[in-house]
Amino acid sequence: MKLRDKFGRGGTDVGVARARQLAAGEPLSEADVRSIYSYFARHAVDKDAKAREWGDESDPSAGFIAWLLWGGDAGKAWAEGKHARLEKAKAKG
Repeated sequence: MKLRDKFGRGGTDVGVARARQLAAGEPLSEADVRSIYSYFARHAVDKDAKAREWGDESDPSAGFIAWLLWGGDAGKAWAEGKHARLEKAKAKG
């Protein structure tokens, strides 16, 4: 949120709401986990953007700021693990 506030870019209203939910440690539903997983799956390509260097906090891209709002690389890894467990449970019936 600090980078978004400082640079005035990155993330949608949904991303900001997700960042607040994550920062507050609010419970996440199965739908939330699937949404986070889907966000990272759709936006992995943002890392390849050429306008700014990914991870540069002195001049971050909007995509990098949005990525952080959703939990960053740690959030992506967490969501992938939770999603895999959800899918495994779903397959078992």
